Amino acid sequence: MAKRKREIADRAQPAKALKSGKEVAASTSKKTVQIESPAPARRSKEAAVDDQAGAKNKATTITTAGETNDTTTVQIVTGSYERVLHGFTAAIPQALITGQDDDAVEQDQPKVNFADTFLFNAHTSAIRCLALTPPTDESSKVVLATGSTDERINLYTISTAPPAPSKSKPQLPSFHGTSISENSRNKELGALLHHSSSVTALHFPSRAKLLSSSEDSTITITRTRDWAPLSTIKAPIPKAQGRPSGDTAAPGEVPAGVNDFAVHPSNKLMVTVGKGEKCMRLWNLITGNKAGVLQFSRDILASVGEGRFGSGEGRKVVWDTEGEELAVAFERGVVVFSLDMKAKAKITPTPRTKIHQMRYLPSDTHPGILLVSTEDGRIMFYDTNSTTEPAADAEKEDEIPQSNLVAAIGGPAAGFSGRVKDFDLLRLSEASFLVISGSSDGTVRLWLLRTDELKTPAESEKGSGFTAQQVGRLLGTYTTGTRITCLKSFVMTGTPDAEEDEEAIPVEKDDESSSEGSD
Repeated sequence: MAKRKREIADRAQPAKALKSGKEVAASTSKKTVQIESPAPARRSKEAAVDDQAGAKNKATTITTAGETNDTTTVQIVTGSYERVLHGFTAAIPQALITGQDDDAVEQDQPKVNFADTFLFNAHTSAIRCLALTPPTDESSKVVLATGSTDERINLYTISTAPPAPSKSKPQLPSFHGTSISENSRNKELGALLHHSSSVTALHFPSRAKLLSSSEDSTITITRTRDWAPLSTIKAPIPKAQGRPSGDTAAPGEVPAGVNDFAVHPSNKLMVTVGKGEKCMRLWNLITGNKAGVLQFSRDILASVGEGRFGSGEGRKVVWDTEGEELAVAFERGVVVFSLDMKAKAKITPTPRTKIHQMRYLPSDTHPGILLVSTEDGRIMFYDTNSTTEPAADAEKEDEIPQSNLVAAIGGPAAGFSGRVKDFDLLRLSEASFLVISGSSDGTVRLWLLRTDELKTPAESEKGSGFTAQQVGRLLGTYTTGTRITCLKSFVMTGTPDAEEDEEAIPVEKDDESSSEGSD
């Protein structure tokens, strides 16, 4: 019995030794892990930091390259007789702006990509005017104001971020082949009921104020913070002195209302022109009182074709970028006034045609260039600082010198005959501008204009009528399908919204949390 117990004890000793060996090995391995694990963890952390920094630098390089070498996105908004407010974007490749592919084959050249962003049934009658707040870097939105003949002013917020390419959301098909890229940030704010008649003009002198004029002979100044009317300027109603030709007032009524107004760049002075008045009125915006009245003489009216049977009223008015001169457009001519309110020059397109819109070119190298759009589809460039003196034997009505025609865009000479109802100018660089024209047939055309093309021609090379030199290059054409009445645009400088990525993050977190819970 004792011998058997010794044998069992001898057999148990190797097992103990083996067990102690495993414990030693396990303890040794544990110590090894505890000693060696911090070093790999530190290296992986440093490597992760380096990878993140490299990825950040890489992403920054791609973004910068995309901003400078990729595309320039422009948001265009049009109003129409069909009461439709149509917004679409135009993505212009940088190669078209810089002219790198001018010598390439037409099929190989990059093209402007259009995409619809919003379509609002804004008003119950035709839309007459639009206005945009000046874009700033502090805000990613601009406010759009629309005026109509239904006495309402509608307000919308428009995002300044170009539409980001979406991989998860497919592009929506459309009948006209244009892609649709909706933005949830384009929303309607509400409506203002400050006027009792048709709204004729809107303007944002700053992001804090909105000025609106109406056919009820009032101009309302609205604060954008709470959209409350601060003050109302009342223009006098003209007396009935016979019914001029083309008068559309109802029987027993007098044609009244403000046709257009222009705010001086200093935001202290405003000029208005009204119906049935052969004058323009000056207003002090600091006090809100009348500052003066300038009557249009017979010589001024006769020089622009406003004779005995003409209404003699100003249709459009605009200041230049420096505030040194003022242009007043009549039905078939324009008169340019200097700062002392004396007639400086006149513009009478040949052949005679109706004038719809005019704007000054905001160029420091070419001051005094006035763009005028006409009924026959032309956008003409006139130099108000370069004039042609009338002949010695000319009639008295030709005493005002004629501004020289520098160049033209479109028109019958270029194969475009539809009237240009409105147009807009956008600065792309110091030497290039984007001219966006909207025609009554629903066509929007984008022209690239370079300032070096605007050279005053010599006396022997001066063109008149349809023989003026053609400038600009047609980049793209878009058909809205509506009869355009007004147009506004701005360059989208915001950063694309990564809404899809933000929506994908919670899904990934949920997956990770579920996997951790299962582990």
